[in-house]
Amino acid sequence: MIKSSFLKTLCEAKAKGEKKIALLIDPDKAGRPILDEAKSLLVSDLVDFLFVGGSLISEGDLDETVKSLKSFSDHPLVIFPGAAFHVSEYADSILFLSLVSGRNPEFLIGQQLLAAPKVKASGLEVCPTAYMLIDGGRPTSVSYISNTLPIPNDKPDIAAVTAMTAEMMGMKLVFMDAGSGAMHAISPEMVKAVRAKVGCPIIVGGGLRKIEDIKTIFEAGADLVVVGSLFEDDPSRSLEVFSAIKDKADIEIF
Repeated sequence: MIKSSFLKTLCEAKAKGEKKIALLIDPDKAGRPILDEAKSLLVSDLVDFLFVGGSLISEGDLDETVKSLKSFSDHPLVIFPGAAFHVSEYADSILFLSLVSGRNPEFLIGQQLLAAPKVKASGLEVCPTAYMLIDGGRPTSVSYISNTLPIPNDKPDIAAVTAMTAEMMGMKLVFMDAGSGAMHAISPEMVKAVRAKVGCPIIVGGGLRKIEDIKTIFEAGADLVVVGSLFEDDPSRSLEVFSAIKDKADIEIF
């Protein structure tokens, strides 16, 4: 089976100035109602990519969730792993994350060492990604699991230098995340600061619940936004938000 290239598609979109949306599905929360709602979004072509993953995945089945989503969608499906065992050969790509904002070696290189043989054997497209956890107003699952402190939201210079360093080390993507359930999104000033220092695509997630928030993040320089909690909490509202974002007449940034 020929797998879709997420990295190539996103880089090409960035070169054209196109803004993209990813829908994040957590296997622990991917019951039939959620999958049905996801299908309606995908069939309507309101999202561009599917991200699947979570910080824990204690009850859900990663492989089954991926296979279910792939059964009704040809959108590039990307694993967003929280640990070394979060690998599925049924996906297209995997974000090979290094938590560069933290100082815990387990998530800088440790989990990656454990995952590498399985990722290599899976045939997945590997996307080297600098993962930066940003303070979203309260502790999140990822900050707890990773045992790291997020970058303060009012310190754009720290985020910018961290991202610049990661790109110099060979990372192909920068993912700035406030975490699932964040009280507020990453500040546009921080996104602008990072955009000024790196040339690679920038992904932003966490706390994005309003059309205005997403528009502002795009205008600040993000190439891809990831939405998860909004969809989980209110699928019908997320349909309205995604529809508005895709309406070029309403948001003049595309």
